Amino acid sequence: MKVIHLISGGDVGGAKTHVLSLLQGLSRSHTVLLVCFMEGEFARDARAMGINTRIIKSRNVLADCRTIADTVRKEGYQIIHCHGSRANMMGALIKRRVNVPVVTTVHSDYRLDYLGRPLHRVTYGTINAVALRFLDYYIGVSEAISGLLIRRGFDAQRMFTIYNGVDFSSPRQIVPREQYLDSLGLSYTPESVIFGIAARISPVKDMGTLVRAFAETVRAFPTVRLIIAGDGEQRQEIEALAKELCPPGTVCFAGWVDDTDSFYNAIDVNMLTSVSEGFPYALPEGARMHCATIASRVGGIPYLIDDEVNGLLFQPQDVDALAERMQRLASDGELRERLSRKLFEKTRDQFSLEATLRHQEEIYASVLRRTARKDRRRDGVLICGAYGKRNAGDDAILRSIVSQLRGIDPDLPIYALSRHPRETQLSFRIGSCHSFNVPRYRRIMRRTKLYISGGGTLIQNSTSVRSLLYYLSNISSAHAAGEHVMMYGCGVGPVNGRFSRALAARTINRCVDTITLRDQESADELRRMGVTRSDIHLTADPALLLRAPDPETVTAALYRYGIVPGQRYVMFALRPWHGLDAHMADFAAAANYVLSKGCTPVLFALEPKRDAPVGAALAAMLDGPCLQISADMDAGTVVALTARMEAVVSVRLHALIFAAGQEVPLAGVVYDPKVSGFLDYIGQKNYVNLEDLTAEGLISMLDVALSGASVDPRTIGRMRALAEKNTEYARKALEE
Repeated sequence: MKVIHLISGGDVGGAKTHVLSLLQGLSRSHTVLLVCFMEGEFARDARAMGINTRIIKSRNVLADCRTIADTVRKEGYQIIHCHGSRANMMGALIKRRVNVPVVTTVHSDYRLDYLGRPLHRVTYGTINAVALRFLDYYIGVSEAISGLLIRRGFDAQRMFTIYNGVDFSSPRQIVPREQYLDSLGLSYTPESVIFGIAARISPVKDMGTLVRAFAETVRAFPTVRLIIAGDGEQRQEIEALAKELCPPGTVCFAGWVDDTDSFYNAIDVNMLTSVSEGFPYALPEGARMHCATIASRVGGIPYLIDDEVNGLLFQPQDVDALAERMQRLASDGELRERLSRKLFEKTRDQFSLEATLRHQEEIYASVLRRTARKDRRRDGVLICGAYGKRNAGDDAILRSIVSQLRGIDPDLPIYALSRHPRETQLSFRIGSCHSFNVPRYRRIMRRTKLYISGGGTLIQNSTSVRSLLYYLSNISSAHAAGEHVMMYGCGVGPVNGRFSRALAARTINRCVDTITLRDQESADELRRMGVTRSDIHLTADPALLLRAPDPETVTAALYRYGIVPGQRYVMFALRPWHGLDAHMADFAAAANYVLSKGCTPVLFALEPKRDAPVGAALAAMLDGPCLQISADMDAGTVVALTARMEAVVSVRLHALIFAAGQEVPLAGVVYDPKVSGFLDYIGQKNYVNLEDLTAEGLISMLDVALSGASVDPRTIGRMRALAEKNTEYARKALEE
């Protein structure tokens, strides 16, 4: 693989370290050329690391573009990779001259890159913002940066994410702690806890908040010390603030530090107080040296720091919160040791330089594959379902379908119709358009190969006849556009009324090429409606394939919702439905029974806007504490929350599906045949019809669930295998 990298050559800090480490690693197995637009320390360090480096500094932009374009053509470079505003401008201009993809790594929020420098912000910042729009692919240095770009209208399907990696294998010559501190002229004692930050002293790093919080900390713990390593336009201002607020000799300004290993070895707590970040290199560098860490909850930082698990987070500019965390670590050596050990382990396993190199190679390979398939007349999948309504059940189905399609082809273009397209793009990294933007999604139909009508029960009219007509109309349009139409692991029914049933049967018979259903009742309903196709396949709900994230990440995520280790919880997932109000006292009796058993009721709003008021009404009827949680979280966290339950009592079908998938005992309340259809399909009889519900009956069902009578793991294993069959049928459709 041959890649040419463009960069101004004046970069410092984390961006410099990331680029040079990446290029040095890539150079071992690929042809890499680094082009800088100025001579300086960056280029000299690159050469010293063995990176093939050239300088182009004619100051004639068009001439430089011609030189780079000639180099790309003559030497056969396959990818142009840009870093920073000047490189992005050059890449946008060169793109017109060469037929290779242009990629850029976005290291930070480009709108804040020149914070505090208004002239540069107007000139370089504006040029960069415009140039970015003309490039082919984008690499954010954290999920936060990638998400920021998508929110600003960049294509989610041309977005990648990579995290700065730290080299754990390189030998280090470390100056002993005492010797290093003495070299700075810092007065300290053996008991001193040393806080440190290595960053540019600029407004975006907000060191004023750090100094103010340290001033509170040193009043409570006089032996603590703070080292600020770095330089920048705010240095004099921050020095004056430290002199005003902090006792003499407690704050040291060390200037730029080249020997970062010795710096991080000398401090006990690594600090970062930024108001904006991509993925700061300072945190994994400190983690490698076993520093405990306190950082602001911005950008990509929460992807590395799990609050209270391997570090402490605070909201940016919150001086009191930062001071409280600094004082905790100043007083608790065991906490510092535990946090530093956990962060070291996570950084070593997930944020090593080797992992970053592998991921960068995968990104390049994907870019080349995607470039090669641009000329295909038809490519990709359009998914239609009840998405973007902020219903965690439907969103979980979409996540599972997207995951299965990515398993077929990781570069497959995927689009979904959604009520909130931008949210769908952010959550799933796919293309999306509004469910009622008919001209646009019909254009997508004409260029995609497979149309999936799936996720939940779409072919029904118990909630709305308009809904049935919408989904049938789209099936017909997809068929007319030449797509292969597939009903994907879905439910069917009830469809009421002679006209609706006849229309549904006629549309499915004429327009649908492949049908996979999640339960037997749906297959029976299709037959009763008059669907005569023989290729109806019984599979299972795609959401059964969702798995919870790793335990430590889950613990940190659930802690924010009040779910703490060692406590026992029972979930109640209700939804508004005619007749439910008459049985609220029955649910309250069951929840109070749960309290008497030493469990905390979790009133879970799977579709927050609709379900939360029902949960609030139930909470008001309880005799003890409960947790009211809305599903404003990703599907993995929803599954993880469900997995922490002792039992799940649910009216919502997908809460039951999540429980079954995680082998959590359940008790179902049936408001619609689709609920009993699913439970019968998995051999689960612990359910009751809503109209027959009584407090005694529900408590009896709870006793069965709390006794540990979960769904048979062998049954769930078979269901998961059936859910995988959906993928096989989709693969066949795409291969035709």
